[in-house]
Amino acid sequence: MVIMAGTVMLAYYFEYTDTFTVNVQGFFCHDSAYRKPYPGPEDSSAVPPVLLYSLAAGVPVLVIIVGETAVFCLQLATRDFENQEKTILTGDCCYINPLVRRTVRFLGIYTFGLFATDIFVNAGQVVTGNLAPHFLALCKPNYTALGCQQYTQFISGEEACTGNPDLIMRARKTFPSKEAALSVYAAMYLTMYITNTIKAKGTRLAKPVLCLGLMCLAFLTGLNRVAEYRNHWSDVIAGFLVGISIAVFLVVCVVNNFKGRQAENEHIHMDNLAQMPTISIPRVESPLEKVTSVQNHITAFAEVT
Repeated sequence: MVIMAGTVMLAYYFEYTDTFTVNVQGFFCHDSAYRKPYPGPEDSSAVPPVLLYSLAAGVPVLVIIVGETAVFCLQLATRDFENQEKTILTGDCCYINPLVRRTVRFLGIYTFGLFATDIFVNAGQVVTGNLAPHFLALCKPNYTALGCQQYTQFISGEEACTGNPDLIMRARKTFPSKEAALSVYAAMYLTMYITNTIKAKGTRLAKPVLCLGLMCLAFLTGLNRVAEYRNHWSDVIAGFLVGISIAVFLVVCVVNNFKGRQAENEHIHMDNLAQMPTISIPRVESPLEKVTSVQNHITAFAEVT
């Protein structure tokens, strides 16, 4: 809870305060990379922030709750899942429903990763200060006053811009793309959850179709950012790498590919058994074996004689 609270507070400071100063990056006169037309506010985008954040927060919650409920009901019918989880987790003293435990665990890790992705993205944007493709349309530099007689002349400093300071500041925070990172993080987390959890018959084709559909939506979100001149290709690719890396790390290293606690404990127990030193006990010959051996020697000696 302390780590989660700290993560939320850090994300809040990055998002809504001026605690961290954005790096002011310069540009060349009439640079064609930043002369795209202004596409309008974010709310006018084909994928507005309200829609993106609602899907990233709501769809995983719905899928995980439905999936865990289905898994719990199927395994409860065998009367094996509940007893195992109860014995391993609480020692039969304080019963915790395994459905609640797994759901809270997976959703908690997902929420933590969502805020962690936001922090990584905001940190990258603050440090780099990369300019948006439509930066010059918002900056509105006075080329005559700046003495831009050649295209190779480099201009630096905030005083070069005469436009709206708030819009200019947003245009300096594009690398990596937050929309690309959040969308691909949600898609990758759900894809790995569906792949590792749903093992029912008849889902051999349904799982790949659903997973590819989720990844396709995330990919289209990144394409839309480039098509609307809100981000460069490098911004979107970097956002994809950040989202995928955080999702894979949390799934593989934290929730152990969405396996139950019993599977984890059994694996640890087998590893401990494999690492235990072996003790060799000397073999003791029984009296019957001694008598048999003596008789065999006497018989062999008589045959030789």
